[in-house]
Amino acid sequence: MQPIKLMIIALALLSSPVARADVLVLVHGYLASPMSWEQSGINAVLEQQGWKRGGLFRSTHAGIQLFDAPTKNAANTVYVVDLPSEAPVIVQSDMLSGMLETVRQQQPGEPIIIVGHSAGGVVARMSLIRAGAKNVSALITIASPHVGTTRAEQAIDATNESGPFGFVKNIFGGEGYDTLKRSRGLLFDLTRPYPGNLLYWLNAQQHPDIQYVSVVRLNPVGFAGDDLVPGFSQDMNNVPALKGRSSIVTTAAQHSLVTSDATSLLDILKTIKVN
Repeated sequence: MQPIKLMIIALALLSSPVARADVLVLVHGYLASPMSWEQSGINAVLEQQGWKRGGLFRSTHAGIQLFDAPTKNAANTVYVVDLPSEAPVIVQSDMLSGMLETVRQQQPGEPIIIVGHSAGGVVARMSLIRAGAKNVSALITIASPHVGTTRAEQAIDATNESGPFGFVKNIFGGEGYDTLKRSRGLLFDLTRPYPGNLLYWLNAQQHPDIQYVSVVRLNPVGFAGDDLVPGFSQDMNNVPALKGRSSIVTTAAQHSLVTSDATSLLDILKTIKVN
């Protein structure tokens, strides 16, 4: 082959776009689990569109481990994480940070997009603040209480056992009451911002220079919000440190994950820019 032809081929190869694999990390919310993404049908739709399941990250006595991993990574990979959903935000976020670091080791240099549902969106933001956003290109949150929710405050009031009749609640409260009691640390974290609480501090911190997308629920009559989190709180633009930085996508659904969230995610992913 003539030298000139070899040079042309070499230049063409050098100018060709390098294949890039994207990574999705799905973070469940309060009283949920990694199965939320399966049971809603989201993972199945993502897989049909080329986003293959990469496995489940769980923290064990031996450290963070990856379960149900395929033998070979796909071009686009989806990981789910298993967090103690009743634990305070900082506990969950530090665990998530360790899982994200493991993802970076598994797929070095590949862009990571975090998707957090409900309280999982707040957990993801805390992780980015405390551990940084190395390789993270975007954060997408779905129905997350970024500016708190009165539901958390109501649950705290309901489980307040001070006063002469507090013991009655403890005796007759039932399983749901016990769950709320175990969750009080997290519930305090999800109260509306006021000086001294977690959201007041978190929402004032400098956030990484990545893309932010807020998926905001619309209730049946078309107003923003759902039965657990008001629409105002689901919009990251109402976080002082993120004002004007988040795109907004509205979806007609209740608070829980639904299959159509996969379609919303796929549309959003087309708009994500990576460095």
